[in-house]
This record gives sequence, structure tokens and C-alpha cells, in this order.
Amino acid sequence: MTSLPELNDDTVRSMAVAAVFSDFGGKISSLDFHRTSDLLVTASEDDSVRLYDIANGKLLKTTYHKKHGAESICFTHHSNSVICSSRYNLDSRESLRYLSMYDNRCLRYFKGHEKRVVSLCMSPINDSFMSGSLDHTVRIWDLRVNACQGILRLRGRPTVAYDQQGLVFAVSMEGGAIKLFDSRSYDKGPFDTFLVGGDTAEVCDIKFSNDGKSMLLATKSNNIYVLDAYGGEKRCGFSLDPSPNTAIEATFTPDGQYLVSGSGDGTLHAWSIRTRNKVACWDNYIGVASCLKWAPRRVMFAAASSVLTFWIPNPAKPTTEPGNTHAEAGKPEQTT
Repeated sequence: MTSLPELNDDTVRSMAVAAVFSDFGGKISSLDFHRTSDLLVTASEDDSVRLYDIANGKLLKTTYHKKHGAESICFTHHSNSVICSSRYNLDSRESLRYLSMYDNRCLRYFKGHEKRVVSLCMSPINDSFMSGSLDHTVRIWDLRVNACQGILRLRGRPTVAYDQQGLVFAVSMEGGAIKLFDSRSYDKGPFDTFLVGGDTAEVCDIKFSNDGKSMLLATKSNNIYVLDAYGGEKRCGFSLDPSPNTAIEATFTPDGQYLVSGSGDGTLHAWSIRTRNKVACWDNYIGVASCLKWAPRRVMFAAASSVLTFWIPNPAKPTTEPGNTHAEAGKPEQTT
């Protein structure tokens, strides 16, 4: 895999599939890159949690969690531990687990949510993390303590995200509203509320750019917006083919200059945020990508449905205009 040089349109257009992992027994519901190590973790409907070495494109470890299942997942600051939300046995309120990938051990249960957790985010600066649930609450936790540290009761299906400095977090609410909180004094309520004019669809994905200046929103109606993270003004917006039953995910590149997203027709798209022009459109061979994230330290992104794919630049790939940038090389060999 490739270290992170400055991105340009040609590099983004040249992205192509480098590895395929197709032995999942169901849809991949969540994936996350570690912030400082070359690792990726996935959670899947087949109850598996899988750890990958992204520098060498290899599966390192698979663990199965038949009692609780695996839905949303994110790394802690440690490269061998993750937070995973449960798919089953929610009556016990054991909706969140702190797992060691090193020895396949549950280090702690976090009890409180009454329904499935659908959004999970680790603070970039300390041991706090947030969870948003179908029980219409957002809970704030500390890895070192079993008990919930704070709770926000909201309308709708909450999606949560910290900014990259850990000072602010965003929560989506019913009607497409985004509320911003100071992470040190969230109990005082939101300090700002953003609305994307005219679109009241449920927000299913929020991300901040690394420089903290932009915020990405993906809605259930498959509209993608980039907002100014300080004032809430819409910088650009893109509409994608509908994908009934599958929420798509979008991602910033680490430099915040490009946006990559899946679409209901099974393609992937990249846009320049500065020019608002489409830079690339690729066939991804795996159907609608429900999970999509760009690696924080590499020119690489991962896209997943019931198959996981790693994408890196291919210098031999023609960098033609977006209408002709479907991956030419055919389906890559299977990786096991």
C-alpha cells in the first residue's frame, strides 16, 4: 500500500481494486481504520469481527460473537482493542462491548441502551466514546468505567461524530437537523443547530474533515452534503441513485479536498470539493457499498457490501474523464 502524498485528480482517478475478501457469510455492517496503525476492523452479519493488515492486504484475525453478534464497530486508541455493538440479546442491555482482539476477550460491557446501537464514535483525544441508538438516546461513555457518563434524549435515529480535535461532537436528529455540542460541557445543550435547506431526510452518516472546517452528511434519500463546520452553510451537494434497504456511506480524503461515495447503482463516485466537479466514477463489482472509508494515513480506501475491497492507485490505469473511468482491469483475484 502507498504512503500519503498530496492527492490530485489524476491520483484519485487512478484508484483501482487491489484486494478482495469475499468469505463473509453476510453483509458487512461497519468498518473502521485505526488512526495511527495500518489496521482495519470489520463487523458483519455473520457475527464475525475481522482484523486486517492494510499495508500488506492480509486478514490477520477473525473472531465470532454468536451470543451478541456484531453491528457497529470502532477502534479504541489501542490497536488491539475495539468497541462493538450487539445485534442480539438486547434484553440484557448488553448493547456495547469492549473487546480485546489480542486474546478474544470481552474487557467490559456497557449497559444502558434498550435497542440496537446504530452509530458509534471514539473520541480522538481521550477514552470517551459515544453511541447513538434506536432507543432515541445518545450516550457518552468512558472506556475505564462501566456506567454511562452522560445521556442525550433526542427525536429520531441519532448519528454521532466527533470532530478531529475532540472538542466538538455532532448529533443528527429527526427532520435532518444537526446539533453541535461542546464535548466538555454537552450537558448545557447544543451551541448550534444546522439544517440542510429543503432536505428533511434522516441523516445516516456524519463525518468531519481532518482540518475541522467541513462536515459531511449522507441522508437516507442518498443525498450527500458538505457543510461549513463553523457556520453550517452548504458548500456543495450531490444526489446519487436510490438504494432501498441500504444506507450508503461517504468519506473525505485525509486532505479534505475530495469526497468519495457509494451509490444505489453499485458504482463509486469521487468529487473535488473545491471545484464541485466529479473526478471519477468506478464500477466496484460488489453491489451497493454500504461501508466506505478512506484510510487516515494512506492513499487507500475500503468499500464493502458482503465483500470487502481495498482500493489503491494503479499507475498503469488510464486517467480518463469520469464518464470513462470504470475500472478496466476486470475482477481481481480472490484473497483469502
